[in-house]
Formats: sequence, structure tokens, C-alpha cells
Amino acid sequence: MRFDIYIIYLLLRLLGRLPLRVLHAVGASFGRLASWRHGRMAHTVAVNLSITRPGLDQAERTRLQRTALAEAGKSVAEIVKIWGGGAEPALALVREVRGGELFDAALASGKGVIIAAPHLGCWELLNYWLCRRTSMAILYRPPHFAALEPLLRRVRGALAPEQVRAEGAGVRTLYKRLAAGGTVGILPDQKPREGEGQIAPFFGRPALSMVLLPRLAARTGATVLYAFAERLPRGAGYRIHFLPAPAGLADPDLEVACTALNRGVEACIERAFAQYQWQYRRFSAHNLPNPYARPKQP
Repeated sequence: MRFDIYIIYLLLRLLGRLPLRVLHAVGASFGRLASWRHGRMAHTVAVNLSITRPGLDQAERTRLQRTALAEAGKSVAEIVKIWGGGAEPALALVREVRGGELFDAALASGKGVIIAAPHLGCWELLNYWLCRRTSMAILYRPPHFAALEPLLRRVRGALAPEQVRAEGAGVRTLYKRLAAGGTVGILPDQKPREGEGQIAPFFGRPALSMVLLPRLAARTGATVLYAFAERLPRGAGYRIHFLPAPAGLADPDLEVACTALNRGVEACIERAFAQYQWQYRRFSAHNLPNPYARPKQP
């Protein structure tokens, strides 16, 4: 591990001793600052909220925007606790599991399990919880800064999932794992590269949607469950949720399947709306109108 990356690791270990409520308070403050600055992040959140909550008046939408940005700040700050404090102390922050019987039944079936984990709440903690109960592979794209990969492996420790690159060989690995009754995790709302996805409605607006998860489900017969770790108020910990997949997710018609895929993401979001990663430009695609374009200044 490079010296500078090792220093980051030591800082994570040191700051990970801080109480979660303190880290959340610091993160929320930075998130609110982003709201006041009206920069790119705040603009993206405002646009996404105008699409997904069209019935709110301006004052209500502004309050929701500030809350969403505060939650975004918490999502960054809590990584210090989840990574820096270690897996076991992080798992001690799980206060409740809802729908856990769905996961237990899916594992017991032996048909393979696909965990669809949206950009919602604390997904790193969800990884720990899942890997405590079964070995798991997750699809990922390598960080732009390659030197961070050793850091990620070290901070995740023994409960790290197998990281499978989002490329041909990696996808074949996922098929093999599921065929053997294993578990894989995928971000169902990850926007695919142009030309690789399917347009399907998301909160009533067309969005480029991934086809890999529906294809995996259709070809392997694996059970699909949606899951996320909800952030509780005032640093009290987390609540893990499991939800069944909507009907139609494994349909051979990709538009039908991706519509179901997005309905599952929406169902998760509605349980912790402000904790979704609303700074993500989910509705942008080269063949769709760009809702994020700012008016040109005269």
C-alpha cells in the first residue's frame, strides 16, 4: 500500500472512533452548506425532486432538498465509521432487520440470490451484514484512482465481498455463482453506458435502465430481493430492509422487465425518500431531453 494511502487508512481508523451522531452532524452540516451554495450538486437534487415530487410547492421542495443534501453529507461522513471502526463495531449499529425472513428463505432455497441494493442509505453496512451471513460477489467499476483499491480491500477486512468487475469475465462469474446457488449484489439503479441499457419509466419519467439484473434473473431463476440500510435519526444506528422483487422483473421483454426493476427501486426509496442519492443524474441519457441543463445566461 502506498504511503499516502496508508496515511488515509490511519486517519480512517482514528476518526472511526468518533460517535456516529457526531459524524452525522458534521456530514449534515456540509450537506446543508452545499444547499446554500446552489452549486451543481444542489441543482441536480432540485431537478430530481421536481421530477419525483411534482406535487410539492416551492417551500416544501426547498425543505426536502436541504434534508436530502444533509443526508448526502451523512452518507459520506458515516463511511469513516463503517470503514474506520471495523466491521464488527459497524454491525453493532444495526438496530432492526425488516424482511429478514425473505433473505433466509432465499438462501435456503438454493436457487441463488440476487441482492438489488439501490443508492440508498448506507450500502457499505449492508455489505457487511450480508457477508456475515453468506459469501457474496458484487459487481463494481474500479475507482478512477487505482491506488484506492488496496485501501478498499483493507478497510473492508474479512467481511469484504468478492469484487467482480463490470466486464465480460466478471459477468460470467456472476452467472456461475448464481448457478451454484450463490449470492451476488448489484446496484439496480446504476446507469449503464450509452447503448447498453433499456429506456424504462422511473418515477414516471423515461430513464436509461440496466438490463443485466433482469437477464441474470431470467437465465438463472435466482430469487431477487431488494435491500438497503436505512439511517436512523440522531445517529441512533440503522434499520435493514428486505423487499421482494416486483412481478415481471424476469420478463423476456426488457421494457417490461426494466419497468419492474425500477418499480422495485421506487418501493425502497419511498421508505426513506431523503436518503436516496438524489445528487445522481439518473435521468440523463444522450437520446433523452436533458433536465439538468441550466438556462444560458444572457
